[in-house]
Amino acid sequence: MGTPQFAVDSLDALVAAGHTVAAVYTQPDRPKGRGQDLGVSPVKQAALRHGLPVLQPERIRRPEAIAELAAFGAKAMVVVGYGQILPQAIIDLAPLGIVNVHASLLPAYRGAAPIQWAIANGETETGVTTMRIDAGLDTGDMLRKAETSIGPDETAPELSARLAAMGAELLVETLEMLERGQIVPEPQDDSAASLAPILKKEDGAIDWNQPAAVIHNRLRGFTPWPGATTLFRGAPLKITASALSSETGLAPGEIALRARKLLAGCGDGTALELLEVQPEGRKRVSGESFANGARLLQNEVLGK
Repeated sequence: MGTPQFAVDSLDALVAAGHTVAAVYTQPDRPKGRGQDLGVSPVKQAALRHGLPVLQPERIRRPEAIAELAAFGAKAMVVVGYGQILPQAIIDLAPLGIVNVHASLLPAYRGAAPIQWAIANGETETGVTTMRIDAGLDTGDMLRKAETSIGPDETAPELSARLAAMGAELLVETLEMLERGQIVPEPQDDSAASLAPILKKEDGAIDWNQPAAVIHNRLRGFTPWPGATTLFRGAPLKITASALSSETGLAPGEIALRARKLLAGCGDGTALELLEVQPEGRKRVSGESFANGARLLQNEVLGK
């Protein structure tokens, strides 16, 4: 059971390891883009490539969907970003349980956006956890873990690709060990839990009073959505790439071109280099190109 690109590696790994995948469940096709053509999920595309049966119930908790699922008689189920909450009636079906691949070191970053929030919060370490699904939000017993460092400039899509591969490998290992009875599930310490809620558009709004490192981390974590946005001369401006700068003397939000580098002042006397920006309705351009085209004025400020 999975939907996003992150789940594709896990499906591919299950097939490559020789498991009999009885069926693949994914979210229904949804209208997408300006033409509103039906979009096929990455997991469905992968399943069709492997010649696997695909089921897309609108609501997995409906009695007829549960009965159809039960008829497979699966020894185990795997969930990776499926997008629907599973009722207890499904949780109880598989003898080995439902194994979930979660992109954090649980109990840290439970929720829908663990990769994005780990980066946005400036974490330097993360990983993947396989766990048994229960009725809570990522609260089930942990099975296996794998750790990795987060690069200082690594973005959410880059980290996601690495964790997807790590999670797929850990999943195969977890299933093999479960089948041999070699795993003792470990309960999570709820007192150490943190949350990674679904991202909202307003999460991308830049507060130039925050230190440059904080803004830089949020930009990396919220790439590509909701991004990192501000205002320039009253119009939306997205910052699509940045770097920490050693420059000083700029007030929060003050923008200036120095030595061909576009700089923005941040909190605590820090500054951020704006490597790439995207004005609303236009293509991305380098910070220098944007500054030259805009003809910056003295003491001009972002966010207004």
